[in-house]
Amino acid sequence: MIINLQKSMRRIPVAAMAIVSSVAVLTACQGQTQTKKETYNADAMIGKRIPGSVMDFSHWKITLPMDSNRDGKIDEVGPPNISRLLEPRFFYANEEGGVVFAAPNKAITTANSTNTRSELRQMVDPEGSKTKAPGNNFALAAHSKASKYGAIGGQLSATLAVNHVAVDAKNPDKKPAFSVVVGQIHAGKDDSMARGFGYGNEPLKIYFKKWPNHEHGSVFWTYERNLERDDPNRTDIAYPVWGNLWDSSEDPGEAGLKLNETFSYTVDVDGNIMNLTFSAEGKPTVEYSVDLSNNVDPNGVVDELDNPRGYSGDWFYFKAGAYNQCSSKDQEGMWYAGCAGSGVWEEDYQNGHYVQATFSSLTVK
Repeated sequence: MIINLQKSMRRIPVAAMAIVSSVAVLTACQGQTQTKKETYNADAMIGKRIPGSVMDFSHWKITLPMDSNRDGKIDEVGPPNISRLLEPRFFYANEEGGVVFAAPNKAITTANSTNTRSELRQMVDPEGSKTKAPGNNFALAAHSKASKYGAIGGQLSATLAVNHVAVDAKNPDKKPAFSVVVGQIHAGKDDSMARGFGYGNEPLKIYFKKWPNHEHGSVFWTYERNLERDDPNRTDIAYPVWGNLWDSSEDPGEAGLKLNETFSYTVDVDGNIMNLTFSAEGKPTVEYSVDLSNNVDPNGVVDELDNPRGYSGDWFYFKAGAYNQCSSKDQEGMWYAGCAGSGVWEEDYQNGHYVQATFSSLTVK
């Protein structure tokens, strides 16, 4: 069974339906939005299968860079419907059994972001809880009400290859240019939380970045200080895996990783400790451990600028897929690389204005 996205978004019961023949795409261009229909013939479906036929998505909800029912909101599909979902541009399984996630530079985004994504969001208890309910998220052991949550800690493991990153940026020296995030731990955004938490920050983002003139890219991860959005010390601190960090324009050479080279990561949150393991053929295995309940960094140094209690009062969920780091906006600030794109998928795909990653395995516990 295949879900017709135009009829299945948000709260509408879904039966077996035919594949989408035309999809309404929200086009963002120079601050304005418009809709454009892109028609798909049979050739567009060759070799593309339902992702749920090759991988278990029973504990995931997906966000896609489109607004197929034109309600002004980004499309999301949760369990059980995600298991029957096929979107031929942004979410499909290939002939080898890998699941492909793609996101253009310019498209509709979630309310709190200007970055497009084809990305999964963990659902700890998909049958019994709303997305933000305690039972559908996990907490650290240090949380004062940890027993209310669906889990204490958790584990995310993935094997994947990044196939493409955006090739053009007006501001190439800004850190996020030419990169994609392929895994995250996201803290809940909740203004009702006790003071010092609920900012919706990210203690983990796993990046792949490759400059257009380089043969190799770099893999690294970032930790965001858990501070209020307007706090000048709230920033993402990068830690190396293979190659360079995001502020370097040097070619990493053989120390880095090429597009389409496979690598694996495991994120294991055990009690309060986030353990990270990265592996790839021919590369040294890289490991990190950090206590998320305090302000001691992965090198064992106290970060006086971070929240002294770390993320101990927050709740969390894993994310995985392709989270494009080319903001759909071009403005002041480090996050806005000014990447090119028309908002029309066929044009942007041909011109390289998108990101894509293929996952050969993905498990969450």
